[in-house]
Amino acid sequence: MGRVIDEDDLPHDVLPAVPDPAAMADLLAGYCLEVEHGQQVLVRSTTLAAPLLLELQRAILERSAWPILRVELPGQTRGYYEHAQEWQLDDFPDLALSEAKRANAQLGVQAPDDVHALKDVDPARLARAQIARRPLREHTMKKRWCSTLWPTPAGAAHAGMPLEAFERFVASALFLDRPAGAVAAWQELGRFQAQLIDRLKEARTLRIEAPGTDLTLDVRKRTWVNSDGKRNMPSGEVFTGPHETSAEGTIRFTIPSSPAGVDVQGVELEFREGTVVRARADVGDDYLQHVLKTDEGARRVGEVGIGTNFGITRPIGAILFD
Repeated sequence: MGRVIDEDDLPHDVLPAVPDPAAMADLLAGYCLEVEHGQQVLVRSTTLAAPLLLELQRAILERSAWPILRVELPGQTRGYYEHAQEWQLDDFPDLALSEAKRANAQLGVQAPDDVHALKDVDPARLARAQIARRPLREHTMKKRWCSTLWPTPAGAAHAGMPLEAFERFVASALFLDRPAGAVAAWQELGRFQAQLIDRLKEARTLRIEAPGTDLTLDVRKRTWVNSDGKRNMPSGEVFTGPHETSAEGTIRFTIPSSPAGVDVQGVELEFREGTVVRARADVGDDYLQHVLKTDEGARRVGEVGIGTNFGITRPIGAILFD
């Protein structure tokens, strides 16, 4: 009898890739985007996600659709903010709007070469570009879209994990390691979350209590959404938008975050009649203050969610997961 071969016995170059780019591409093109014949699918990422991007091209073509890959070079985004003129921060090319209007679906794949690439960029420049590109986001949100992450060495280092452990963490969060298959696992979670919504739809008030936190929100007659991986992959939550003037109290976030590559830690917010009246962060306070000035809604609670994805066992510094 031959003995069972363990992965540790195999040469490293013949070990199965984790996450498996082919399986992940099929999940994204099929379950998440439900790509159909003749559609134009816009895919954005970096060169570090090449294994997944090549498989996405294959998966989209096999579904008789058009893959349109927009692949960013390392350092490209930082270079833009370093060299963009004032008017270029407050505008965007017509071609970008045309793509946003004509694409049937969009997929964004986070695959950073440097998660802190924008940490020294003036937060005001980041905010200006974000405001200017609002029409692009609005057109994207009207279509089928999905966001995901491909593990990179920079992402692993930011999470404080060896690359191989980080890769397996991502695969687990996407349910790519489930024996019955990822699609079946996401469908099962969707059914579980539907049961949660049946309970929550009768709720009137939510109260969140923790060290440094005592916050109440009015959610009566609000619609709860079953987030089962169709838009964010991974997902696993039910969420709603509380009444805009209802937030009262304080909240402290102890998990670090890195929006736009800027480290933000120890955020404390105080709400009165739904509006942030006091805000501070132990790290990244300048960025926080600029974000709160983005528009009228920036100082209000837009969403409250309850996470259900137990494949995500720890924070990694990526908002999509944390």
